[in-house]
Amino acid sequence: MSSLALPAATPAPRRAWHTDLPVLVVAAVWGSSYLAAKGITTQSTVLAVLVLRFGIVLPALVVAGRRGLRELTAAQWRGAGILGAILSGIFLLETYGVVHTSATNAGLIISLTMIFTPLAEAAVTRTPPSRAFLGAAGLSVLGVVLLTQGGGFTAPSTGDLLMLLAALARTVHVLAMSRIKAVQSADALSLTTVQLGSAVAVFAVLAAVPGTGAAPWTAAAAFDAQDWAGLLFLSAFCTLFAFFVQMWAVRRTSPSRVSLLLGTEPVWAAAVGITIGGERLGALGLLGGVLVLAGTAWGRRATGR
Repeated sequence: MSSLALPAATPAPRRAWHTDLPVLVVAAVWGSSYLAAKGITTQSTVLAVLVLRFGIVLPALVVAGRRGLRELTAAQWRGAGILGAILSGIFLLETYGVVHTSATNAGLIISLTMIFTPLAEAAVTRTPPSRAFLGAAGLSVLGVVLLTQGGGFTAPSTGDLLMLLAALARTVHVLAMSRIKAVQSADALSLTTVQLGSAVAVFAVLAAVPGTGAAPWTAAAAFDAQDWAGLLFLSAFCTLFAFFVQMWAVRRTSPSRVSLLLGTEPVWAAAVGITIGGERLGALGLLGGVLVLAGTAWGRRATGR
């Protein structure tokens, strides 16, 4: 469950796997985050879990990036705040979505961001996508249809639709990041810190509204050891560790290579959901999952060309 910006690239080292392996670990961690979030979150604790998850790591990010935060201009603060508001929507949709669908479906459906983003960019720039890319997009959409019909042809679940909206929200976030000129020159750590801080503020305000679910401290008091382990995994590994590995890796290789490795996230989500979560796709669902992965891989190659 990710949506963080990457800084500029520098040349790759000779031993690429010294850099690739940690990034692959991040992809695996993100893939397993859907099952972890599903394990500790209910309909009434979504906002509480989000406040706790990001509230735990935010002080560490503030301390690490305090110099860069002081150097941000007013326009950069505003731009990062807007991106943070969009980011809060992404995490709300993803977290509510994973409560109502399987971790496997969540990880595979969210991978459609890799198809939606180039299509949206083509619409904004009025540059028609290639036939190969359109074919890849069609294959991915067909895959999602089959994926959500693993138990027979029925209406997609609420969770499936929320994950689809989350994929669209991720696309909006990427486009906004490229269109808001003020943030393009901002330090990546500072930008991410302001975004996460803005998102936590949104979660906290919503959590304070009566009827929106348990308060963060109430949810925390009800957590057992396993719940705390899941929350710390989401905070320390899926957020803090993942962000710093991205920053470290992209300075030693290329953003394209990092993006390619992180693109294996849905594979890990399916693997973890099936092997650890005991989820079952069925024949149609399995075929749909394969088509989603094939379509996104084909689309990535078509975009690269």
